[in-house]
Amino acid sequence: MKIYTKTGDKGLTSLIGGTRVPKSSLRIECYGTVDELNSYIGLVRDQDVNATRRPLLKEIQDRLFTMGSALAADPEKSKMKLPDLHEADVTLLEDEMDRMNAELPELRAFILPGGHPAVSHAHVARCVCRRAERMVILLSEESFVAELVVVYLNRLSDYLFVLSRYMAHELGVEEVTWKARL
Repeated sequence: MKIYTKTGDKGLTSLIGGTRVPKSSLRIECYGTVDELNSYIGLVRDQDVNATRRPLLKEIQDRLFTMGSALAADPEKSKMKLPDLHEADVTLLEDEMDRMNAELPELRAFILPGGHPAVSHAHVARCVCRRAERMVILLSEESFVAELVVVYLNRLSDYLFVLSRYMAHELGVEEVTWKARL
């Protein structure tokens, strides 16, 4: 099977359901950003410090693929049965954050991203997740998007923040706090 079809050469692509839309459409931008986030989660997963978290991070990638398929479907025309997100997916992230937070010092200041390449990758993933969330909210103002998609992205960005702190803790890296210049 050839990977190229040439059907997008004029700047259009097909949604699940057959609707042709410009590649610049907000829906395409949304699932493209979720795909970008998925790639960054893969980079976070590949960090040695995350060896024990690889199954969880892979599950998050699976959920992002689920989300991408929902965003790639035309809500008016697609009749295809697609996988769904579940409340348990959000609860899993919350439980993991609670577990990690129990071992972290209380957060008393804003944290500057960085300190170790692995930690920086988690912060980049968090920022891409926030962008995906903003875009999906914008899409939901003009077209149907399942509410759980926004909830999951919101919780995932929180998880990635806590994960970055936890990774720094495990790596023995000092968190750099932001000191406002007055």
